[in-house]
Amino acid sequence: MKKSVLFICLGNICRSPIAEAVFLHAVTERGARDQWRVDSAALGDWHTGRAPDHRAQATMKRHGVPMDCRAHLVKRSDFKEFDYIFGMDEDNISELKDRAPSGSKAQVALLGMHDPEGELIIRDPYYDDGDEGFEKCYQQCLRCCNAFLDSL
Repeated sequence: MKKSVLFICLGNICRSPIAEAVFLHAVTERGARDQWRVDSAALGDWHTGRAPDHRAQATMKRHGVPMDCRAHLVKRSDFKEFDYIFGMDEDNISELKDRAPSGSKAQVALLGMHDPEGELIIRDPYYDDGDEGFEKCYQQCLRCCNAFLDSL
């Protein structure tokens, strides 16, 4: 049976699509791609239907990580369909817990809880001028996704 993971951030154009792409790349490298359903979604609808931020795309391209997603909103059904829902910061987690319907099966947690370097929060780089915040987000997601997979 497939395991499933959903990555959440505010607009689904920076952090969560980076996490989705990194996770997909990691499970592909481990030969486990067909064992996972992987997606990302937004808490707000500002960017629905849009591709990830150009800086997120550039960061993934630099690291040779394919990225192919469009922003969409988290749905009530996601809480019953996904095993894990990872938010990027405390506001994401608070909002997710508020939205979770009764009977949810998903484990809702900070992706950063799996960071071996102990950085719990993956900061939103959207308002940054350059690419540095996107690179940091990539590095955090890489550490967290691999540590999460190692823990299973």
